[in-house]
Amino acid sequence: MTPNFQTQHATMLFKYAGISFISGAVNHGFFSGERSLWTGGIGIVLFVLGAVWEHHQTMATADTPRSLGKALLWGTLLSIGLGFFTGGLQHFPDSPARSAWVVPTGFAVSVIALALNSGFQWRRSMVSYGVLVGTAVLAGSFGTAQWLQAHPEWAAVGGDHSHREPAPLVAQVVSRTVSVHMDDTMRFTPDTIAVRAGETVRFVVHNGGTATHEFVLGSDHEIAEHAALMRQMAEGKVVQHQHGGGIALSLAPGEMGELVVTFAQPGALQIACLVPGHFEAGMRGRIQVGTQPVDAGSGHHDMAGMHH
Repeated sequence: MTPNFQTQHATMLFKYAGISFISGAVNHGFFSGERSLWTGGIGIVLFVLGAVWEHHQTMATADTPRSLGKALLWGTLLSIGLGFFTGGLQHFPDSPARSAWVVPTGFAVSVIALALNSGFQWRRSMVSYGVLVGTAVLAGSFGTAQWLQAHPEWAAVGGDHSHREPAPLVAQVVSRTVSVHMDDTMRFTPDTIAVRAGETVRFVVHNGGTATHEFVLGSDHEIAEHAALMRQMAEGKVVQHQHGGGIALSLAPGEMGELVVTFAQPGALQIACLVPGHFEAGMRGRIQVGTQPVDAGSGHHDMAGMHH
């Protein structure tokens, strides 16, 4: 006897609600937050309830009744695989490092779980599908993650799901202090700095030259755009100008200044002096933001993955 529409629809709601909960847990940090662990657990329970209901509905019509235990085992793995795959795809822009392994893992688990749950006999075509498409998913995931980490202005899009009201006060705990020297050799010392996602760094910058120099942080796109604007200003053109992301120090000869910056997203950023001619002379450096996050605390970040 075929189950009625209401029963089939209710079963579907349980199963796919479970997958949605698991996907949401992956989206918001399955392995980093207690709330996400609860979300993932509820998702598995919902899926299991739907799978049990579906199993009882098909028992009467199945030629060879399946074991409920096996159906639950492989069905649960299938829900986790689908949750990983869909959750990783949805949040690639703001979690590229995590999605790079979550998406291919979800694909592999879903292929194996579906084959075992549905009783498919392994054939060469199935193996070829799993290997070829799995390799494409793996290569695409890691390639996309690398690109997003190299373009943090894209990686930061859509990353905030907290929906919190802006706090009137933001406390920042400085992780460490980095001293930077700049002078008329058109160089920053050091010119390469490594930080971690979520780390708050105090930059103490000293201008040891006889000319004014700048310490500007931003993405490659922001720095190139604002360097072009500075050249136009030097030529006497009237343009609207704001230093890369607003994170900048302009220091007269002999002056010292400080910037406190929280690096919210992994990726590569640029240090530059945007005084006309200085950037073109090679006065630039790099900040590499690693993918192993630390507790960033509260606050807001801009498109470059920084706030100050």
